[in-house]
Order: sequence, then structure tokens, then C-alpha cells
Amino acid sequence: MIGEYEATVAGLLEHLDGENRKLAVEIASVPEHIRGFGHVKRRHLGEAKKKEAELIAAFRASRPSARAA
Repeated sequence: MIGEYEATVAGLLEHLDGENRKLAVEIASVPEHIRGFGHVKRRHLGEAKKKEAELIAAFRASRPSARAA
């Protein structure tokens, strides 16, 4: 999971600007919600990944190339 997180943050940094900074911070903080052990951690992981996917979609839509299309 650490490698995935590092790749996600690297991707965010490549396209970071003043307009999408808040979304980038939300995405970067998603792992904070993955807590617990066993089935509890798996449930939190599933919820966090769903939220992350939603936020990344919004981040991509906020990029200048996406707004121009």
C-alpha cells in the first residue's frame, strides 16, 4: 500500500495547482481513515479506496486540460 500511496502523491504533485490543492490534500489524507485489524481494516480499506477513486476523478476533472475539453 505504501508504493500505491507514493505513486498517487507523485501523480498529484505533477498536476498540482491553486485550484485543485484542496482535493490533493483530501486524496493524500485518505490513508488516515484506514484503521483497525482484520475484517475491520478490510472494511475501512474498501471505504477509503472508494472515496479515493471519487476524489481522484474530481481531481482529474479539475485539471486545465479537462476543463478546456
